[in-house]
Amino acid sequence: MYTYDTVVEAINGLKDRGYTIDFNIAADKIICSENKHCLNLNEFEITEMHRFEGATNPSDEDVVYAVESTDGKLKGVITSAFGTYADNISTEIIRKLSMHVN
Repeated sequence: MYTYDTVVEAINGLKDRGYTIDFNIAADKIICSENKHCLNLNEFEITEMHRFEGATNPSDEDVVYAVESTDGKLKGVITSAFGTYADNISTEIIRKLSMHVN
């Protein structure tokens, strides 16, 4: 199990391990605007999750997800705020992401 102290450290560590695509959440799927990759809910799995809580500032709260396509061809990273600053996403995506939060 990998542990990281900061969001940047987590992103860089995951990229070093092959999670090179920067995904964004788009309602009910994840997309990479740079190369137009798009994965629906059933086309990816979350392989790691790293949560960071701001000690003094709630805007520092973030989650870094390592994701992999179910066919194993695509690996990338999603960063997402939680709490008050959470992204506007579908209930299905929230459920999938929440399954990995303890």
